[in-house]
Amino acid sequence: MNDFSTRRIMMVDTQVRPSDVTKFQLISAMLSVMREDFVPDARREAAYAGLNIPLGDRRVVLEARSLAKLLDSVDVQPGERVLDLAAGLGYGAAVLTALGAQVVAVEEAGLAAIARERLNAAGCEAVKVVTAPLHAGAPADGPYDAIIVEGAVAVMPDAILAQVKEGGRIGAIFMEGALGIARIGHKQDGAVTWRYAFNATAPVLPGFEARATFVL
Repeated sequence: MNDFSTRRIMMVDTQVRPSDVTKFQLISAMLSVMREDFVPDARREAAYAGLNIPLGDRRVVLEARSLAKLLDSVDVQPGERVLDLAAGLGYGAAVLTALGAQVVAVEEAGLAAIARERLNAAGCEAVKVVTAPLHAGAPADGPYDAIIVEGAVAVMPDAILAQVKEGGRIGAIFMEGALGIARIGHKQDGAVTWRYAFNATAPVLPGFEARATFVL
């Protein structure tokens, strides 16, 4: 067993399981995906630290705990069509693939090319990587059973909510000042109702900032 394999087990045992993530399929997926292959090369040694790993421009690889709890709360099932929004270098998409999901990953130009390369190298060629503005999503491939947002939002664009299938779910971290709250949305009768899931933090993604208000 190499050093990264040992760290992966420790990550699951000290960051994921103690956070009430107990689904066997999710634990197995996180043990199987080599997180060190989906972070910047200069940060491979920090791949299994319990923190968000910066990618630049308010982008991060979500800490394992936050991603695991989002996936656990959204309850992704094998065969479901999932939109991985702000996919970074592809770690979340690889975990979703290990869960048996059909994954469409959205990223902006620079990161999308790297994500595509790293996912292919990891045997995740079935992931469709779409290069697009994050706030636009990938409507041509929707609607989706589930949407995972790998970053924080202040507001969720209507264009993204429209891509959730009727009866589908969406998970995201909402930043309210310095406080971050992960919420899960369920779509019924065309409307998304949100509920609290857990506390977490991440930078607000470009295009998901609070709208400016004007006082006359």
